[in-house]
Amino acid sequence: MALLGLGGDVEESWARLRGLQLSRLAESTIGRITANAMAAMVVLGLFYPTVPIYLLIPWVAGLSYALFRTMQIERELGDAERRVVSKREFRRYADSSAITAAVWALAMLVLPAYGSWTDHLALWAIVAMLMAGGALWLTTAPLGSVMFTLGVGLAAIASFAFAGSYDIAVVVAAFIVITAAGTLRAARTYLAACIAEAGVAEKSEVVSLLLREFEESEADWLWEVDTARRVRSVSPRFAFALARDVEDIDGKPFLQLISGETWETGQFPPSLHDLAERLKRRESFSNLIVKVMIGKQQRWWELSGTPRLDESGKFTGFRGVGSDVTEARESSEKIAWLARYDTLTGLPNRLMLMEALGDAMRYAEQWRSRCAFLMIDLDRFKAVNDSLGHQIGDRLLAKVSERLKGIMTDNELCGRLGGDEFAVVIRDASDRDRVEHVARSVIDLLSRPYEVDHHTLYVGSSVGSATGPRDATTVEDLMRNADLALYRAKDEGGGVHCVFEPVLHTDAEERRKLEFALRKALENDELSLHYQPVVDARTEEIVSFEALLRWSNKEYGTISPVKFIPLAEDTRLIVPIGEWVLREACREATQWPKSTKVAVNVSGEQLLAPHFANTVLSALAGSGLEPWRLEIEVTESIFLRDDVTARATLEKIISLGCTVALDDFGTGYSSLGYLRKLRFSTIKIDRSFVQGAAQNSAESLAIIRAVVAMADSLNMSTTAEGVETAAEATLIRELGCKKIQGYHYGRPMASIDARRLFANAEALRRA
Repeated sequence: MALLGLGGDVEESWARLRGLQLSRLAESTIGRITANAMAAMVVLGLFYPTVPIYLLIPWVAGLSYALFRTMQIERELGDAERRVVSKREFRRYADSSAITAAVWALAMLVLPAYGSWTDHLALWAIVAMLMAGGALWLTTAPLGSVMFTLGVGLAAIASFAFAGSYDIAVVVAAFIVITAAGTLRAARTYLAACIAEAGVAEKSEVVSLLLREFEESEADWLWEVDTARRVRSVSPRFAFALARDVEDIDGKPFLQLISGETWETGQFPPSLHDLAERLKRRESFSNLIVKVMIGKQQRWWELSGTPRLDESGKFTGFRGVGSDVTEARESSEKIAWLARYDTLTGLPNRLMLMEALGDAMRYAEQWRSRCAFLMIDLDRFKAVNDSLGHQIGDRLLAKVSERLKGIMTDNELCGRLGGDEFAVVIRDASDRDRVEHVARSVIDLLSRPYEVDHHTLYVGSSVGSATGPRDATTVEDLMRNADLALYRAKDEGGGVHCVFEPVLHTDAEERRKLEFALRKALENDELSLHYQPVVDARTEEIVSFEALLRWSNKEYGTISPVKFIPLAEDTRLIVPIGEWVLREACREATQWPKSTKVAVNVSGEQLLAPHFANTVLSALAGSGLEPWRLEIEVTESIFLRDDVTARATLEKIISLGCTVALDDFGTGYSSLGYLRKLRFSTIKIDRSFVQGAAQNSAESLAIIRAVVAMADSLNMSTTAEGVETAAEATLIRELGCKKIQGYHYGRPMASIDARRLFANAEALRRA
């Protein structure tokens, strides 16, 4: 069916074959039309006296139309060999063949009725001649021949059967089968020959293309040496690769030309030794990468060579091809370098550090020694990035890496894990003091000032270490344990070295479980607010409450804020929890007298979060609390993270009508600039100064007096925290503080107890 054109995908793989079949039709068009015309004239001569003219004229007209259409279509297909034949074109050709077959089949069925038996046989002879001619002429495109043979042949069988000549009908049927089979066989042979010819032509074209590409390539050349390995038949391109003239190369030793200065010393690179050995052993080689010296320049060549033999089988030298692969080699080396080194600092990256640690652990296991892994994190680096930009931060990291490399010995390898985290692998840490010495050297060296683009910068470092195989037997576990130790060092304030201890695993697991429980705390309704009163120092009347968060879990019981608040800040859970605190505190404050305010502590994560001012506005609107009754408490540490964003957010909150208090003043990086830039309503003096003043500490007394004087001059109020006794309250009152907060006036209490305080005060006034 595919051979006839009735199978296969004409638009794809068979379209080319259709073109080969149909392109040959035009060569025999004139002959076939002439044969059909002559056959028609003979038929007219036989039947004209007996067949009515009104039958002959339409028949002749139909045959003329069919032959004209066939000639037109086959002419259009004359260039089919050079293009793709469409389905429409193939269908037109099949239709024209079917029309021609139908015209002759009609003659075979109708005309014998008007003539004698002899005329009937003569008509069959004419038709059989056309069948045989079509089988010979249409071997390239067998569909037309087969359609004509089958169509006209079936009509002939019918006409003889109607005439009662069954024996001749059988003969006609045999003739049809033989003719159709012969046509298909010849067509198959022709098409196979065309396919083979096209394949040979395509292969020849590919070979020519490859040879042309090789000849035109500037990176490839042919080389040839004799039995003494001297260069012969020098090509211009080979001479260009050696940066010499052809005359200077011919007859020179091949190895001398490509070895450069090493020819005199004999200290060849290993790749040249390999090439020399292969030439010596007279063995073929392919794609051999060789390091060569062209003048003073190092290059990489890829060589292939084959021994040459004469007619008698005697070795006459080598012949081969070569190409300069220096750029590809350098690119692959650069890719390999990028995969193992940090591009900013030039230090080994995490992958190479892990490989080095793996080697160190195998060495320690083999020789029953110890290795160590130190993780280093820069302190206060984020402040540099935030204040001066990442470009300054990157230059600072580069200087840090230079200092680290300067204190490393052959026993240590330092690298960068990412960000501001570095690491050191100590291959042999059998000396217990070695780890401590390296850690202390790192901390001392990195804490010295840096000069970066006219900026004097100070950053410190924290170090956590783990020793293998004591602390872990795998690379991943040892790195994780060193990270736990580093986490402990950061918790202790930074600038220290902490060694891994098994208890850190317990702490980490407890922290993980606590974090999981904290994520469910809001939806499980485990959080609550307690309120601690703040009183007027003169009248001792309650002027506000500070909202304090409490967490009670079924599994862990009551958890201290000291434990879960830092966890919430690290995991950013403080943002949704802080929103809940704001809404709950505002809602509760609406149950108090209108003169009483509520103070809510806000962490840096909350304040620096986008749209925090909208969160405050939403809490006020949802509860109906007047803005002036909400006081936001912040600490100085917020301004160290992002001074601009923090100040802009607080100004929006102040514009809403809320007040802002500066908590724990004097315990952090106190700066009078904060007080000048923002309109704080209250400065809260930390309890450590209150207790120091109660113990007659001159420094604490001086600090409290200074803060009070400064607040008075700036029209700000002062609140003393941590007042626990009447004596402390009297002292604070004498020092001039406006408000007092502490256990002496009330511990943090549930909301119902806070409301009861107001009820009791009201009852006393009425009494």
